[in-house]
Amino acid sequence: MLAVIELWGNQFIVRKDDVIEVKKQKDVAEGKKITTEALLVSDEEWKETKIGSPLVSGSKVELKVLEQKSGKKVRVFKMKSKKRYMKNTWFKPQITVLKVTSIA
Repeated sequence: MLAVIELWGNQFIVRKDDVIEVKKQKDVAEGKKITTEALLVSDEEWKETKIGSPLVSGSKVELKVLEQKSGKKVRVFKMKSKKRYMKNTWFKPQITVLKVTSIA
């Protein structure tokens, strides 16, 4: 099974046992399960496809929170041309790691 889900403003194509990374969510703890409905559900060959408007009724995707962690370091460089202004900073985005446990 294959599903397209929307989590906190982002859409993901997921299969069972996939691991996805989303922006950090403060309201979820490690080990907690999240349930959401899918926007689209299909089999692997795309022969049976259900498209929702906006969600597929009766669909259910269960996710388990694996961990909360820091992502890779990202460079932020600011510059104003012809003014001799340059500023270089770094930051690490906070990430929540989710695992898809079931799609129904």
